[in-house]
Amino acid sequence: MTPVFAVPVLDPERFAALLALSFFFGLAFEEYFAKSRIKPPGGVRTFPLLALSGALLYALDPQHALLLLGGLLLLGGWLAIYYRARLTGEHAETDDDDDADDGARRLDAGIMAPVCNLIAFLLGPVTLAAPLWVAVGVAVLAVLLISARKRLHSFAATLRDGEIVTLAKFLIIIGVVLPLVPDAPVTSLTDITPYQVWLAVVAVSTLSYASYLVQRFIAPNHGILISAALGGLYSSTATTVVLSRRARDAGTAPSRLQSAIVLTTAIMFLRIFVVVGVFSMDLATKLLPSLAALCALGLALAAFSIWRARGDKDVAPDAPPTNPLELSTALVFAALFIALSVAVAWAKTRFGEGGLFALAALAGFTDVDPFVLNIAQGTGVQLDVAAVAILVAASANNFLKASYTLAFAGRAAGLKPALSLFALALAGIAAAVIIFPGS
Repeated sequence: MTPVFAVPVLDPERFAALLALSFFFGLAFEEYFAKSRIKPPGGVRTFPLLALSGALLYALDPQHALLLLGGLLLLGGWLAIYYRARLTGEHAETDDDDDADDGARRLDAGIMAPVCNLIAFLLGPVTLAAPLWVAVGVAVLAVLLISARKRLHSFAATLRDGEIVTLAKFLIIIGVVLPLVPDAPVTSLTDITPYQVWLAVVAVSTLSYASYLVQRFIAPNHGILISAALGGLYSSTATTVVLSRRARDAGTAPSRLQSAIVLTTAIMFLRIFVVVGVFSMDLATKLLPSLAALCALGLALAAFSIWRARGDKDVAPDAPPTNPLELSTALVFAALFIALSVAVAWAKTRFGEGGLFALAALAGFTDVDPFVLNIAQGTGVQLDVAAVAILVAASANNFLKASYTLAFAGRAAGLKPALSLFALALAGIAAAVIIFPGS
């Protein structure tokens, strides 16, 4: 029986790729260990030979790969003996070499050399048996991991307590919970399924976590305006409260803080378009002119405030951004999503479109995302009515943020951004009335 991945052994393209990739891997290995006090096995000559050995052993028995397995065990056993001898025998590190730097000491005590030798050996059969992109990907990834040692260690040093746990929670939300929830209605109160509920949680959590990572690791010290823009991607309301509190106590550059408050709401309209577009491109297209106009108005108001503050010095964030992704937050979001789903169905049946708009206004004073996602996932509402409801919810949320700004920043520092937020709220209502008069 011909094996699934069997290919001609003497394929010139694969043979050339094997030699090139293993030589490339060997060069990276030599560079990595250039400062090591002990030259480990491997390099520009050894890795091509190992890759050829693995390829030949596979080619001799491609169906069962017993020869390849034997060669792998033999190489692994020799590397284990070498590594043990290096740690406990004459090659072990000593403390009397004061000239050796700490980086060299760590290199000599690591298991990078044995692992790289095993990868070089397996690169041969992988190049013969799998698609070429797999072999190229393995070699490139191995080289990148070798070359980025200092950067990876520096990155690990910047992680806060709980960062890895948070990443694990994010993976649980996406990869564990989502595939397990049923995609069928479980109650007659709403047509929304548990899968749709959790899919909404995944959509918002992904956008929130991605913006947090950008703000945390890519642009941590680029000023208050970038922080405000990224904050608007995961929670414009929370960002407005934080900025308003800082504006009250700001001794310098209050105009930039005021600009940032308006900017985070302008970005909110972009966020609404993205989350709606994930579930209903028709509704997103219907909303695009209004959301684009509101976003442009917000950016213009923020730009005008920035122009007025052109002589002020930029303000850096006081502290790194708070991670918005927690399982408790996701559960609260899911519960609110379900409650609003039931409320939308009830309001539409009991009071018609007027009841839906009233509910949209109330939802805007809590969290606009669950309501927006309920409408976007389809609740039997006409497209025009759904678009108006989302605009009403966004406008109500802007009224809420304007009130927060006055309450937390005070009249002196908060009046100008609050007036801008009120203007955006009124513009949203005007868009709902003018663009969709029939609703």
